[in-house]
Amino acid sequence: MNKEDLYGDFKKIVQFTDDTKRYADLRIRLHYDGLRQGEFFRSLVIGYLERDEDLMKFLNKVQEKVSRYSQSKRNKLKKSDDNKREIIEKFALDDRDVESIFDLLEKEHPEL
Repeated sequence: MNKEDLYGDFKKIVQFTDDTKRYADLRIRLHYDGLRQGEFFRSLVIGYLERDEDLMKFLNKVQEKVSRYSQSKRNKLKKSDDNKREIIEKFALDDRDVESIFDLLEKEHPEL
């Protein structure tokens, strides 16, 4: 079963508020860099969901400032991401295989 069968092809709107100055600065910077706003945010979401290493380094800094999790919890999450990346590289698994493995691990070790 593919993702379209599960979710259909419905589009969702993701939005948030920010101040006028930062919004203007963002639009100017995007124009300067040749990106559209949707392209920019979709690429960030994809990078986040795929746990892009560079994006996660940046988000770790953000988490240190605003996180509701303790340092030990953040370390466990990072270790889990690192382990997942190592397994994928070691065994050349596809997304479905990886999800199955981590579903099993989560059932056996819910504290992770």
